[in-house]
Amino acid sequence: MFRISKDSPVYYLTSVTNNRLPVFQTARIKDLVCSALNEARTSAGLLLFAYVIMPEHLHALIGSDRKPSEVLRYINGISSRRLINYLKARRYESSPQKLKRAQGARAYQYSLWDHHPNVKLITTENGFMEKVNYIHLNPVRAGLVEQPQDYRWSSVRCWMRNPLETEPLTMDLDQIAWHKAEA
Repeated sequence: MFRISKDSPVYYLTSVTNNRLPVFQTARIKDLVCSALNEARTSAGLLLFAYVIMPEHLHALIGSDRKPSEVLRYINGISSRRLINYLKARRYESSPQKLKRAQGARAYQYSLWDHHPNVKLITTENGFMEKVNYIHLNPVRAGLVEQPQDYRWSSVRCWMRNPLETEPLTMDLDQIAWHKAEA
């Protein structure tokens, strides 16, 4: 069980695509990112509490004993590899060209993510719930849907305890050890 506290913070992750390129526009690509998030969760032993995939960024609330930099490496690394391989395999030439970068020290040619990711430590249940609500309202604020539950690539339905049969990702909500309300 995961108890949100100063000793075990939840990581609020925001990853933005390189140059804010709206890479995540199609259902197939957003599903691919969901699959990559699930792969990162399994590979790194992460707990996924909330997420949303927007056209040019993603937000996630992650529980882990790992350092924030390791969590980012799993999530951003796996999603980047999966997406770039997908684009190259389908011979989408223009998208990989937009993600092309000068050859770096690690010899990779493409960069899906901006190299200034944002991770905040969430240490209270109130702060956690503020981020959950922010994540779920992101598609509404962006004008993509009128109701949060209408946006497929979000954890909102899991939080409402009404997931789709074909939900892109399930959440680890049963792993949260909530503090008891004091009388």
